Amino acid sequence: MSADRYAEQRRSMVERQIRARGIRDVRVLDAMLRVPRHEFVPANLRSMAYDDTPLPIGEGQTISQPFMVALMTEALGAGEGDKVLEVGTGSGYQAAVLRELGCEVHTIERHPTLAREAAGRLRRLGYGDVRVHVGDGTLGLPEEAPFQGILVTAGAPDVPPALERQLDPAGGVLVVPVGDRGFQELLRVTRKGHRFLRENLGGCRFVPLIGEEGWSDD
Repeated sequence: MSADRYAEQRRSMVERQIRARGIRDVRVLDAMLRVPRHEFVPANLRSMAYDDTPLPIGEGQTISQPFMVALMTEALGAGEGDKVLEVGTGSGYQAAVLRELGCEVHTIERHPTLAREAAGRLRRLGYGDVRVHVGDGTLGLPEEAPFQGILVTAGAPDVPPALERQLDPAGGVLVVPVGDRGFQELLRVTRKGHRFLRENLGGCRFVPLIGEEGWSDD
C-alpha cells in the first residue's frame, strides 16, 4: 500500500475514531497523525493497522486500540520536556506517540524479544532517543524517578505502590487500568505531596500486568 494511502487511513482514524469520540487535545491528535501505526503491527496485519481494534503483536501481547491510546495519552497530560515512563513497551507505538509530544520517554517491557524488536523499530522510524528497558514494569524504574507521567498499558489488580512512589510529588500523573483479568477501570492517579487523588475514567479491557506488584505469570 502506498504512503499516501496509509496517510489517508491515519487521517480517517483520527477524525472518526478519536476526535469524534471526544478527544480534544490537539497535541494528541497531531501526534497520532504523525506516527505511522502500520509500522508497529505485524506485516500480515497491516491492512488492519488503522481499524478501531487492538491487534496481536506476539508473546500474548497487543497493540492497543487507537482510541484507547489517545484517551490514555490525553489523560496523562504530559508534554514538552516531561520525563515519562511507559510500562509495557509492546510494539513501541505508545512510546512513539509520547515522544511526538516532546516527552523524555523511558519504556519498560518484560519480554526481551518484544523489547529488542521495539527498540530497533523506534530507531528505524526516528525515535532512537526513546530508552527501552527490560524488566518488571510493576516496579518501575526507581533509578530514573521521579516521573511527571507514568502510563501503564496492561491491567493491574490494583495500583502498583512502586509506581505511585515514583511520581513527581508536585503533580505527577499515573494512568493505569485496574480490575480483574477480564475487565478493568481506567484510573488517573495524581500525586500531590503525600496524597494520591484517584479519578475513574471508565471501563476498559487490557492484557494482564504481570510482575511482583501485578498478576502472577500463571
